[in-house]
Amino acid sequence: MSGTGAEGSKQEYAADISSIREAYARIKPFVHRTPVVTSGTLDGLSGGRNLYFKCECFQKGGAFKFRGACNAVLSLDDTQAARGVVTHSSGNHAAALALAAKLRGIPAYIVIPKNAPTCKVNNVIRYGGEIVWSEVTLQSRESIADKVLAETGAVLIHPYNDRRIMSGQGTITLELLEQVSQIDTIVAPISGGGLISGIALAAKAIKPEIRILAAEPRGANDAAQSKAVGGIVTLSETNTIADGLRAFLGECTWPVVRDLVDDVIVVDDQEIVEAMRLCYEILKVAVEPSGAIGLAAVLSESFQNNPAWKDCKHIGIVLSGGNVELGMVWNSYKI
Repeated sequence: MSGTGAEGSKQEYAADISSIREAYARIKPFVHRTPVVTSGTLDGLSGGRNLYFKCECFQKGGAFKFRGACNAVLSLDDTQAARGVVTHSSGNHAAALALAAKLRGIPAYIVIPKNAPTCKVNNVIRYGGEIVWSEVTLQSRESIADKVLAETGAVLIHPYNDRRIMSGQGTITLELLEQVSQIDTIVAPISGGGLISGIALAAKAIKPEIRILAAEPRGANDAAQSKAVGGIVTLSETNTIADGLRAFLGECTWPVVRDLVDDVIVVDDQEIVEAMRLCYEILKVAVEPSGAIGLAAVLSESFQNNPAWKDCKHIGIVLSGGNVELGMVWNSYKI
């Protein structure tokens, strides 16, 4: 699989438009073709741009992650599938893999850190995943996942650093550009990079002039730093309300982000919370912090005041997930 890098040289990527189209044919019977919604009010707040919200919060499992997980599980041969699948995840990938495994009738072993949001843990339980608890560190998650792999012989499905995952997430672009052909810019969250790399690979292949912008929280801005220095940067700690955006880029996703993502827009948590509120009050859609960050980026001063993006008139924004931890809200109303 090949593509053209930022310097115009030939660059091999983990996925491409062919693998994304193959993924879509594989998962189409199982995933929702999520709707695109619009709002004149939000268009006005964006400075008169036309915003198109791709509602992956309405996807099975409540997030885009089901696309990649479904593609990965359905890609396994029968011998592999019989042994089950394993992953380590604090959120939506965990639930997505549990659901995909349930649909195929195979075991799913999910390593989850103890600080994972309750609503996302409940989704894993709801879909029949077998939870194995870990400490909150990545090292603990990975070591326990290795132990489960050794004990079960299951197949590891990484949350983002996997060709099958990237290809599945890229199917969002196939739908979005069919639904709104005039889109000139796509804005999506960035964390480990599975979503944005799949989106970018598909979008640049179909519409080479399209702009791909990543949205990232300031308290976990490793992707912005990576773009600035030209290599993968990892942080000693992250601090953001966007619990789904705390991972770091991998060797499969980084080359795509380096070459095909035009910019990373960094926003504060306060801007993310405000975008969540706007989604709820205006779009009437419940979106988790990670899912609302694309709108936060488009409304931010760093985007609005950047002359490089003044020609972005038709912007697709991926509302990536809707698994909001509402416990604090409900508890506040208890008498």
